[in-house]
Amino acid sequence: MARAGVGVDILEISRMERAATRHPSFLSRVFTEEERAYCESCARPLEHYAARFAAREAVLKALGTGFSEGIGIKDVSVGKDQRGRPVAILAGRAAEVASERGIQEVALSLSRTHEVAVANAVAMTPDVRPRRDEGNDAQREMQASFREARSVIDELERLQDGIMDTLDGEGDAEEPETGELPLAESMGE
Repeated sequence: MARAGVGVDILEISRMERAATRHPSFLSRVFTEEERAYCESCARPLEHYAARFAAREAVLKALGTGFSEGIGIKDVSVGKDQRGRPVAILAGRAAEVASERGIQEVALSLSRTHEVAVANAVAMTPDVRPRRDEGNDAQREMQASFREARSVIDELERLQDGIMDTLDGEGDAEEPETGELPLAESMGE
């Protein structure tokens, strides 16, 4: 069955700063050694930590699970491919769920400002994944597939812009109730 799941998450950098300050073991409990090494090598590590936390949430939304079905906090992490682009790394129960659902790849995009980090994830089965085939027909199909993927990314960017516009316009307004726990509480703190 063809399936593509989409997940988006946004996280305020200040929430990551508060969690890291209040709970000294937070970063080592939540992030892999590779993620910590990468983030700590950056000029503003907490922005990168926040992007990676948002990526976890976005990937799990794309898988359709959230942190349920036995998925642990380190079952999703962010690595880099040979070109330096972020990639979702699934381990443990997250990898099992992806396999059970026929998900072959999770495409990942991360963005951040000094205030927020945003992650977009698209989980794809082989039927919806862009293919490389031989011949002109295959080339046209691939181009069409990439156009479709680009339209998904464009829509995610439009949603992200709307979220950013909403956040910019809120100022000190109260946050809407979403049913989500504050970061530290969602981590079992």
